[in-house]
Amino acid sequence: MFNAPTVRVNRKAADRIRSGHPWVFRSDLLETNSADTGDVVRVIDFKGHLLGMAHHSTASQIALRMLGRQLQSIDEAWLRTRIRQACEYRKVVVSNSDAYRLIYSEGDLLPGLIVDRYGDHLVAQFLDQGMDKMSTLVAEILESALRPKGILARNDSPVRQKEDLPREVRVLAGDVPARVELRMNGLNYEADLWGGQKTGIFLDQRENYLAARQYGRGRALDCFTATGGFALHLASVCEHVEAVDSSAATLETAKRNATLNKTTNIEWREADVLEYLPGLVAAKRTFEIVVVDPPAFTKSRGAIEGATRGYKEINLRALRLLQQGGILVSCSCSQHMSEAHFLELIASAALDSGKQLRVLERRTQARDHPILLTVPETHYLKCLIFEVI
Repeated sequence: MFNAPTVRVNRKAADRIRSGHPWVFRSDLLETNSADTGDVVRVIDFKGHLLGMAHHSTASQIALRMLGRQLQSIDEAWLRTRIRQACEYRKVVVSNSDAYRLIYSEGDLLPGLIVDRYGDHLVAQFLDQGMDKMSTLVAEILESALRPKGILARNDSPVRQKEDLPREVRVLAGDVPARVELRMNGLNYEADLWGGQKTGIFLDQRENYLAARQYGRGRALDCFTATGGFALHLASVCEHVEAVDSSAATLETAKRNATLNKTTNIEWREADVLEYLPGLVAAKRTFEIVVVDPPAFTKSRGAIEGATRGYKEINLRALRLLQQGGILVSCSCSQHMSEAHFLELIASAALDSGKQLRVLERRTQARDHPILLTVPETHYLKCLIFEVI
């Protein structure tokens, strides 16, 4: 491995690496020499000083993803150690659930690799050329370390197109059924591993489901419910939950999840949330707790202005359904929407609705999606809980 191709980068990239960020953009490359698709390369700065080892991409604008700051072999032993460290960390931060993120790419110092656990099955995503090249070895290590019944590669993410990689879904090991049952926070769920959201269901809100349940009472409204995560948790403490989503397929899964838990106090509504909420306001409906957890309104910095309008509008309509003492749980999974900006737009919505809000909690993604301090891209989910006073 010490004979790996050498890639030279400019001062800007060297400074970024030394500041703790693992990405080098194509515009910052000075020499790539013989580096090919998905190669492990040695990275040096413009003066020839070693910066570390990286995966090289011939297609993406992120040309290098750093694997370590030392001269070392990126081999089976290295990969086995990183995977073991990720698994050990989950033993500390995950409890009462057998569905969670096992490996979170840069957050676990394994850029380009996602692995989620669903009971006895694993779902992996190989998102760059380097990790795609190591996929067989990754599967072998996971199989020997965890003994899953099956490992599925959900390589259908659009990100792979930027890496000039095919989009596909295939079994890497064992057997993977279309649907599996799992436990999350003591509740029963069903996940569609072959075609469900992300790798099956949303796992990043796991801790926020419990936080929202602490404030649940009376009538609850769950907007963008998807497979019923917030709704199912609130149902155990609320008299009645109204759960709204525009996808008939995900609502069917949500209904099956409710049946698995013998939950009967959830009313499922198939509707566009932005069109549904004004009707609730017009009917003078009120709720004790409203959850707003929309899909990402922006995938780029350039679209942040439009996303701001969208987030403000949805939160404004939610606030009009809350009276004094009511609870708003508002989420954003847009990585380009900072928490400060998110707080600012909700403050503006509160003013427009004539409501004053007390901040109860400022939360983020579950700890099995670890955030690196020097890599802001690993922090994407914001979950804010407010009380109307």
